[in-house]
Amino acid sequence: MSGTAAPPAAPVDPDRYDDPDSIEAGRKLFARPATFVMGVAKLDQLPPADLPEVAIAGRSNVGKSSLINALTGQGSLARTSNTPGRTQQINLFDLSGRLTLVDLPGYGYAQAPKDLVQRWTRMVFAYLRGRPSLLRICLLIDARHGTKKVDDDVIEMLGKAAVPFQVVLTKADLVKRADLEALTLALAARLAKTVGAMPNPIPTSSRSQKGIELLRSALAKLARPQIETPR
Repeated sequence: MSGTAAPPAAPVDPDRYDDPDSIEAGRKLFARPATFVMGVAKLDQLPPADLPEVAIAGRSNVGKSSLINALTGQGSLARTSNTPGRTQQINLFDLSGRLTLVDLPGYGYAQAPKDLVQRWTRMVFAYLRGRPSLLRICLLIDARHGTKKVDDDVIEMLGKAAVPFQVVLTKADLVKRADLEALTLALAARLAKTVGAMPNPIPTSSRSQKGIELLRSALAKLARPQIETPR
């Protein structure tokens, strides 16, 4: 049989998360209820590193708890507060035995006692450097303000760490489209030169759900594979 052979299929980009299959995988991962596992004030209280972990990090009041609630579709899973610095411990949430979301204490809260801030900072950075099951850090940046000095310091520190990190812009619905695009492009250019950084920031809004689907998709790629039940 003669004829021209079909061209080989294009290789699948493992880092791509905006295709339909990846979006569906993200939907399935977050479709089941997430559960609160525990909160710890010291690293030696952490449970065994059995599941892949994704840490949610950022300045106090950047919207970490709101983002976790939006991702899981559970409005009260993570405690939200208008008082920066209220979350003083590491909180772990289980996603169907496939992935653990880790809500880290916010950094950079100037009104907290200095020794408390230093203790939080040491604990969080020790976790980021030393947790073997930690596969990625989602570094949250308020889209209204961009990066602050403390964010720059964290980005520099993460660039020296072994764990990849993804910049996630929060409260994107409160920023003009042109300003959001400019911020996203500027950060992308910077991250392209930063070791360990995922190349493209993901703009999100917990209120409008902007970007939540894409972030779910990106996190699903890190989850333990789902075991299919025989029919």
